[in-house]
Amino acid sequence: MFATLDRLRLFNIRELFVHLSRTAMSVAVFAVSAALLVAVFGISGSITESVNRLGADIAGNAALEVSGVTDAGFGQALQSEVARVPGVSTAVPMIRADVGSGGTHTLLIGIDPVSAASLHSDLQRAVSAQTSGGAKLLTVPNGVLVGPGTGWSQGEKFEVADTAVTVAAVIDGPAAQRLNDGHFIMSTLGLAQRITGRTGTIDSILLLAAPGSDVGVVRSAVDNVVAGRAVVTDPNFRAAQAGGVIAVLRSTTLMAAALGLVVAGFLIYNAMSMAINQRRNVISTLRAIGGRKQVIVRDLLAEAAVLGAIGGVLGIGIGILMGRWTIGLLPAALVQSLQVRIGYALPGFTVPLVLTACVVSCVGAAAAAARQVYKVAPIEALAPVGVSSADRIHLSLRIVAAVAGVGSLAVSIAAATIDLGLWSIGAVALFLDGAVFVCFACFDQLVAATVAVARYFGAPGALAAATIERAPRRVWVTVISVLIAVAMTVSITGSNKNGIDSAVDAFRPAAAVDVWVQPTSNEVFPTGPLLPNGIEQTIAALPGVAGVVPGQMAYASINGAKVIVQGLAAGTRHPLFESLSASARAGMLAGAGVVVSRDIARTLGVRAGDDLTIPTPHGFQHVEVLEVFPYFSALTGFVGMSLPQLRQWFDRPGSTLLEVTVQPGADRAAVQRAIGAAVPTSVHVYSGQQELAGTTASLRQATVLISAITWIVVFVASVALVNTLMLSVLERRRELGVLRAIGSSRRFMMLMVLAEAAAIGVVGGICGLVIGVANQYVNTLAFTHVLGLDIAFVLTPATVVFGLGALLLCLVGAVPPAMHAARLNIVDAVDVE
Repeated sequence: MFATLDRLRLFNIRELFVHLSRTAMSVAVFAVSAALLVAVFGISGSITESVNRLGADIAGNAALEVSGVTDAGFGQALQSEVARVPGVSTAVPMIRADVGSGGTHTLLIGIDPVSAASLHSDLQRAVSAQTSGGAKLLTVPNGVLVGPGTGWSQGEKFEVADTAVTVAAVIDGPAAQRLNDGHFIMSTLGLAQRITGRTGTIDSILLLAAPGSDVGVVRSAVDNVVAGRAVVTDPNFRAAQAGGVIAVLRSTTLMAAALGLVVAGFLIYNAMSMAINQRRNVISTLRAIGGRKQVIVRDLLAEAAVLGAIGGVLGIGIGILMGRWTIGLLPAALVQSLQVRIGYALPGFTVPLVLTACVVSCVGAAAAAARQVYKVAPIEALAPVGVSSADRIHLSLRIVAAVAGVGSLAVSIAAATIDLGLWSIGAVALFLDGAVFVCFACFDQLVAATVAVARYFGAPGALAAATIERAPRRVWVTVISVLIAVAMTVSITGSNKNGIDSAVDAFRPAAAVDVWVQPTSNEVFPTGPLLPNGIEQTIAALPGVAGVVPGQMAYASINGAKVIVQGLAAGTRHPLFESLSASARAGMLAGAGVVVSRDIARTLGVRAGDDLTIPTPHGFQHVEVLEVFPYFSALTGFVGMSLPQLRQWFDRPGSTLLEVTVQPGADRAAVQRAIGAAVPTSVHVYSGQQELAGTTASLRQATVLISAITWIVVFVASVALVNTLMLSVLERRRELGVLRAIGSSRRFMMLMVLAEAAAIGVVGGICGLVIGVANQYVNTLAFTHVLGLDIAFVLTPATVVFGLGALLLCLVGAVPPAMHAARLNIVDAVDVE
């Protein structure tokens, strides 16, 4: 044991400190990759954990939950029916509603204090401890209990949805802090119904099972009683739905972060190749005195594992900070669909998983580089870099790589072409992996191309070409690092732009509407609350208004999937309506059936002409699917129907959006101002262009994290170029010293290093542009299925500019090595041995 530690200290750990800059860069790159993975897992974990925690804190020991199909809930009479089901000991009715506006949304919880006492939840215990079992709710007129995050104090009066209430008590403590981040209002069931204007209806019923009863049997019995009027689920059902809502965001960001880890692996391969090349004399000596190859390789792998572990530990801390910061950048539409305040929560598996990924990637890359030790005989290890057979790639290995690469590309294209849902995202990463395998098969050709480009730079380029020929492995890895950086930038930037442009085109009909009136901002879907009664008539009576077309949106649960049901009326110019065929429009408005977006049609397994069963507060409704249409709905799917059907089926009279047409010749801006003055301050009024701009802003916000990950990977590639060129300079210190001694200028030395970097950058950049454009095309095919929208492939000048920007950033990495070469001291360089 002590001999092993001494050997590691002398021949491995010592080298890490001798080449501290290279060690720091390697650790930094893995730290960045680890941070990206932690940030992605932290975002998805925070969302699902926040929803799950909210349900657990409220539900406690409840075995089942009967929840409304939409936020309109269901008739309160259903409580007594399910309470009589054998095996149900207590049925606790509840109202759960989001109240407030802007960034002040608060969860309103309406409970029956008597039956709710049976819930052994953290929240119920906190309420009982501080308010004598909730008695203050009954003794204070219009009394409410509030969480510590609301900022209200005991005895304070305020209004909730135009209803005056009084703070009976402030609920504090760990449980209250966790519940919706402390932003909640609790009231009696009757008061909550008055606040929300839903007398006689409730949102959910929490069911406690009788001792010894079979929950499965009880659930089946409750299902029979409910008969489609509500959804019978586990209390953690909303958390499962939240996972589905964020599936696209999680998959795309995880894919980009994983690609960053791949690039980091290339850098470690490069770094370990450098380490082996620089230690050939040491390895030769160890071999000559009896050192075993297996021991030397094992020590190198241990060294790599240490680098990966250090990078992983540092990255975890950085990733937690990134995740906390990114929570605030989530698209408003996503946060709206979850109906919960998102608090940061890192899943327990993240730390061991990320550490394992870093160590495994690092050791795997080092193992590929350490194979050189087995190929080099003791006497051959003293040969210069490039002379050894270890620096050559056998033909058989290149053939295997070519077959694997072509196979990966074929599978990637097939996966992108076939509608596999979220699995189509795998085609994006698989395509780039296949391209790298093909490039490995073309090892000699890429190196030869780099040599040829270097020679175009005159005398400095000729010497640079000779250097490239002597270290083909190192040069190939750096070319691939630049290639991946440029390809990722081109493909992801281009794909994001294609996706956003196609989505904006789908929503563009919104700009043709003169004025939109809705209860929410233009960055989220207007799913509620309902607009005030009589507002349609008020607006229609204003001067300059030619007509008002009502519409409505609502979140609903259909077969376990969270969707948006949208009711449309005659005369609408809503983007969803414009995306339908003429026959589907007519049939839908006539109530002959519904239309379904592609993504939810795939989830529900329905096609045009099929029957769709929709649960409603009045029971199951069986309708025909008139058409499956392409529509951007990355968060949830859409089901379109006539407005009278939606109002009747889901007990949602009224509207959540109005399309206002201005009379010809009237001043649109003046009419919009008049409408804004005539409606309550809680109602939002937008022009068509403003409505489209809000949608566009929300779409662009969803791609911020992916773009950030892409540019971090570009930074990783630039670090790889710095490492390669710095090693090239260090390996040739004696050679460079001799050149300086015989009269070469500092400028010549700098130009030689820059010529090598330019050759690597040009070859890697051109290959990266070609592969990036091809990958972008595959991405558009894949995301057409993932997003449920026809995405047009367009190669824009901006995409090429971003690719060239990534290449330029990589080439900037050549400046430090070039300056180091120019500043070499002749005596020190010649005396390096």
